[in-house]
Amino acid sequence: MKRREFMLMLSAAMAAARGLRAQQTVLPVVGQLSVFSRPANPGGLLLAPIRQGMAEMGFVESQNMIWEYRWAELQYERLPALAADLVSRNVDLIVTRGGTTPALAAKNATSTIPIVFTDVGDPVGFGLVASLARPGGNVTGFSALTVELDPKRVELLYELVPQVAVIALLVNPRNQLAERHIIATEQGARAKGIKLTVLKATTEAEIDTALEQSQAGALLVAPDALFNTRREQLVALAARHAVPAIYSYPEFVVAGGLISYGTDTDALYRQAGIYAGRILKGEKPADLPVP
Repeated sequence: MKRREFMLMLSAAMAAARGLRAQQTVLPVVGQLSVFSRPANPGGLLLAPIRQGMAEMGFVESQNMIWEYRWAELQYERLPALAADLVSRNVDLIVTRGGTTPALAAKNATSTIPIVFTDVGDPVGFGLVASLARPGGNVTGFSALTVELDPKRVELLYELVPQVAVIALLVNPRNQLAERHIIATEQGARAKGIKLTVLKATTEAEIDTALEQSQAGALLVAPDALFNTRREQLVALAARHAVPAIYSYPEFVVAGGLISYGTDTDALYRQAGIYAGRILKGEKPADLPVP
């Protein structure tokens, strides 16, 4: 090969490499801040609906966008540092999963990077958005009716076991909505003339202990990331103790639970993916209402 031909080939190869690097650097990076543990199958349950929503907007991982995952492993105290790490990496957008706490951690970490939250109860009350119709600022997302549905869950449980005199509410005291769930469930129980006892658990072992010590005739499991990841354990405990139980997510029924009443999380996460895609295409979070 002549020197001139070699130099031309080398120049072409270097230009192609520069073009590839340039293409890689312009791909939008979306950070996902989650209170959950890293799944064994990154492409599986919970992540798929968000990816589906983004794909509907034309964004596919590794083709024209990149995910940056941060998992808190159910340790709420880790969320602020994980959010700050995503901000330091200058991601283009942050999607939060697992309720109010990760959404607040992201909002506290940045006032400029767009944020799409999921599973949040009372986003206005917690200061995430100015209003549901006009969120304002850099934050929008999808609220989940959680506390508001507690009285209805009590009612459904009472219809299943009308002879019950005492029901138990299982909450995670680390969840920022725990006290609100207690108040709302007490109101529902009082309306039916039922006594309420509150069980608290922050770990797998504490779930076992709480249900072992409970003398209630029925159980209501409050929405929480810990409980959602331990649904097989909770369903098995309820069956072992022959306690009718109602849950907040349909995944518990899929796992063998008696009944659920709450948000369709797959639909919610898919819509969050669509919002993320719309923002990457140029829309502003301030203009996207919170359903």
